[in-house]
Amino acid sequence: MNSRRDFLIKTLSVSAVFALPNIVLGITNKKLPNVLIIGDSISIGYLPFVKELMKDKALVTRPYNEDGNPENCQGTTNGVKNIDRWIGDTKWDVIHFNFGLHDIKHVDPVTRENSKDPEHPHQADLKQYKKNLEVIVEKLKTTGAKLVFATTTPYPDEVGGPLRDPGMPEKYNKAALKIMKKNGIAVNDLYDYVLPRMEELQRPNNVHFTESGSRALAEQVAKVINDNL
Repeated sequence: MNSRRDFLIKTLSVSAVFALPNIVLGITNKKLPNVLIIGDSISIGYLPFVKELMKDKALVTRPYNEDGNPENCQGTTNGVKNIDRWIGDTKWDVIHFNFGLHDIKHVDPVTRENSKDPEHPHQADLKQYKKNLEVIVEKLKTTGAKLVFATTTPYPDEVGGPLRDPGMPEKYNKAALKIMKKNGIAVNDLYDYVLPRMEELQRPNNVHFTESGSRALAEQVAKVINDNL
């Protein structure tokens, strides 16, 4: 019996495992533009709603794990390691990308595991974040796709999970926006979009969003992607 992955690829299902997006996208719908979303769990949350909103306008996908689940692209350190694999050899029309939320969090300097200790370093401090992001941007530019950077969304001063200091999204976004301006890259300012609606869209004491919050983000993401197609 064929494996699940072999079966999905052979049947050319749009919902197939996207560990090999160049195979699936190259066959399923050549008439629609190809859109790649690169980001952390926030983007995983809004992805299905973006796909639904754009089903007649573009084929939207993201990196997937071998088991068929969406891959969390995490921070810029992970991005530098994996950006070539995520891009693959697909002809992308638009790439919507974000890094920052994982870079901000504190990690144990020895184990590199998430930490609540304020004395522990950020996963990538501002200097390293900028260096990593510049490497990623140069890689993305080689695709010839229209690039859109999404700013890191805000979060409450006190959140569960790994320690994320208050005010860090503003600092990391400021650094990222300078890089985007220098490279002529469009910006989807999700930070400003969410800020006045945090209590409405986000889970309490959490960096993540409710389902309705993810739907709201998807509307903004789909609008910006559509504007850049």
